Amino acid sequence: MNRTYEVMFIVRSDMVDEDLNKLISTLESSVTSAGGTVKTEIWGKRRLAYTVRRFNEGIFVLLVIEGSGVLVREVERRLRVTEPVIKFITVRTDEELKRLEKIKKIREAHKKTSTAAAPVTPEAGAEPASAPV
Repeated sequence: MNRTYEVMFIVRSDMVDEDLNKLISTLESSVTSAGGTVKTEIWGKRRLAYTVRRFNEGIFVLLVIEGSGVLVREVERRLRVTEPVIKFITVRTDEELKRLEKIKKIREAHKKTSTAAAPVTPEAGAEPASAPV
């Protein structure tokens, strides 16, 4: 079953761009060869909230993976054994996306019913019509 995962990982800030691109392409190729899809965002160098393995800065990379759990475990294994990777986290987001879509539909339904049930008010500046005497 294909699910959507976000894998965020931080690499050392002194890592060369060519090495970072090579690491990302290796991860992407392992995902696509296993039948998944991947989108990559490089967030760039940022300061860490606390010191991790004696590093105060790191380069943040986000992978949005659509695939099976076995596929994500393989990506996590590769990240675990890659020396420049300081830290990583994986979050399954497909359930959250379904929940947000459901909430959005409910809000739109409430908007439609509230606009249809709103009373018609006279225009501003117009005087109400007087009843015939």
